[in-house]
Amino acid sequence: MLGSKEALAGMMEWSEPVVFDCLNEAYSHRVDNQTRACALARRHAQQWRALIAGEADRFEELRREFLAELGAESLDNGCLVEADVRVLAELYEIAMARFGRRARVADAYRQALREIAAKLAPTGKRAAA
Repeated sequence: MLGSKEALAGMMEWSEPVVFDCLNEAYSHRVDNQTRACALARRHAQQWRALIAGEADRFEELRREFLAELGAESLDNGCLVEADVRVLAELYEIAMARFGRRARVADAYRQALREIAAKLAPTGKRAAA
């Protein structure tokens, strides 16, 4: 039976360009300079790579650094959350379009994405959950 770990391994193979495109689109709406928006998307995409790879400590470190970088751009956590939601929705849509006819595989991707969503929650919210 396919589990969330296997789904995450599969996601590592195909998700990187999807994640970057979603993030680049999100930051392009917030930052006038396209080069800067692309740089923000790249930095945020590193967090997603760490998250999908199961590197929780690396994810947390990258997240802290990125939040400081967003502040320097006069962007807030809402921008980060909006970008993450876009990525989650896109990954879900792609996984269901590709694997939706195979119930066990689709369930594994759903579970993997739920786990990712839980890790994206701010530390205080995770502790309360």
